[in-house]
Amino acid sequence: EVHVVESGGGLVQPGGSLRLSCAASGFTFSRYAMSWVRQAPGKGLEWVSGISEDSGRTSYADSVKGRFTISRDNAKNTLYLQMNLVTPEDTAVYYCGKWGEPHRGQGTQVTVSS
Repeated sequence: EVHVVESGGGLVQPGGSLRLSCAASGFTFSRYAMSWVRQAPGKGLEWVSGISEDSGRTSYADSVKGRFTISRDNAKNTLYLQMNLVTPEDTAVYYCGKWGEPHRGQGTQVTVSS
């Protein structure tokens, strides 16, 4: 059974940084591409970023390109999202999961506000 636990969210000022983590279990993490999606208040799910099994390929939504960096540590079964130069538009609940599959974790809240 796929189990993921997102963490690292919180309140951050515009222009600040935050690093999200996603601890995965219940499947062979290193065999799957992974991704982050987010849901802002009153809006639908937005795909944010994805990474291949071996970290050789990464992809980003235009809205975060150049500001966010996705990475993974297969030895630790953990996915990361480094968020820099955040804006209020980045306020959302962030979820991780297997790329292309429903993301079913509890998510971590990121709030960007001064």
